Amino acid sequence: MGARRKDADVEIAITGATGQLGSRVARMLAERGVPQRLVVRDPSRAPQLPGAEVAVASFEDEAALREALSGVRTLFMVSAHESEDRMPEHRGAVRAAVAAGVERVVYTSFMGASPLATFTFAREHSLTEQLIAASGLRLTALRNSLYADMLPLFVQDGVIRGPAGDGRVAWVARRDVARLAVEALLDARHADRIWDVSGPEPLDLHESARILARVTGREVRYEPETDEEAAASRAGAEPWQIAGWAGSYKAVATGETSVTSHTIEHVTGTAPWGLEEFLRGEPESWRHLAP
Repeated sequence: MGARRKDADVEIAITGATGQLGSRVARMLAERGVPQRLVVRDPSRAPQLPGAEVAVASFEDEAALREALSGVRTLFMVSAHESEDRMPEHRGAVRAAVAAGVERVVYTSFMGASPLATFTFAREHSLTEQLIAASGLRLTALRNSLYADMLPLFVQDGVIRGPAGDGRVAWVARRDVARLAVEALLDARHADRIWDVSGPEPLDLHESARILARVTGREVRYEPETDEEAAASRAGAEPWQIAGWAGSYKAVATGETSVTSHTIEHVTGTAPWGLEEFLRGEPESWRHLAP
């Protein structure tokens, strides 16, 4: 069973609080003096923040999660790690939230989430959105574009390879998604909304590589692959991993990631970073690239 550090109820709980996005949201809430409960697997990794309680639970342990969410009204539900089938984890998390009396869920979805989405995991996000709404919980879905933070990780030996064709991505920085999530958590007027969440402009991967090269001083280029080349380049991986990896690039090719929205600026009052602003503002994201 989960164990809480304090007994008092709080309004907001954060899952994935040790991860890149959840920890940012938790820190921003703490900076604003908002009490919160951090739901984590390993309490030793939980951020030490003023006004934050710690509850030990995971999506796989429905009973512990139900206890961890007791007294919570609004849940920031960070999607589970990508796997062959993460839907059982999401179903368990939703059941636990309902049983605990949670009223509203802010969920990290994906741009273009749909049963017919090109990206396999975007289909799972669509199913999860439907699951949350059908449960009676009030849903706020943040349909995030690809994270700008991920672009440097796509580079292997100075090259970004994938079946993205000449499609475009409206890269969005995690810090901007976190800023939006905080506002959505604090204001119940965001209930029953689906937000498209993007950076300010769609860039193809040639442009993205040039910006990355210019900012970092590294040699970076993009080489489009065919579907066959993409599958061959990931030979040895599990089929679901290949489908997910290739699907993310193919969603770029189809235009599903090129959607731009004014959501972040509209809700937070501050425009999101463009790709170059992000890379210059968070250089630690690309320090690993070979000089």
